[in-house]
Amino acid sequence: MSDTTTVNIIDPRELRDCCGSFASGVTVITTRTPEGDHGMTVSAFMSVSLDPPLITVALDRRSKMLAKVRKSCRFAVNVLSQKMRPHAMHFAGHPDETLTDLFLERHGLPVLLGAAAVMVADVVQQVEAGDHVLFLGRVRHLGRDPAAAPLLFHAGQFGSLATDPAG
Repeated sequence: MSDTTTVNIIDPRELRDCCGSFASGVTVITTRTPEGDHGMTVSAFMSVSLDPPLITVALDRRSKMLAKVRKSCRFAVNVLSQKMRPHAMHFAGHPDETLTDLFLERHGLPVLLGAAAVMVADVVQQVEAGDHVLFLGRVRHLGRDPAAAPLLFHAGQFGSLATDPAG
């Protein structure tokens, strides 16, 4: 691996491509405001602490979801299962009219039917971080389907875990 960039000059596209080398799961962040239920595909999610139970999501300052989470002070992280690629695209701004009856309610928030895992959280802190805002949330509800295979994202493409033929 060659070192082709200096510390002071980082091209945003190169940074995005470099970070895209990290395979991650795919999530849809959901919330509820008086205007209705809202969702957005987000790859910037992580667990922060087990005690207390904390998670974080990063939302672009330009996203519509930013104001909605700020207004509700709550969010749910829906970890998408392998079969939910259409949901990832739908909530990334490519509407799919065939997707209906998407949500069920958990602790007053919409969560996606068929998600591999769901975490409902109350915002406890917001951190301004460049062109994003980090929302630190205290988890109030958990749910998961242990049999669901996760939807993965790597280098701009969706993927899945390789299955072990011996398993």
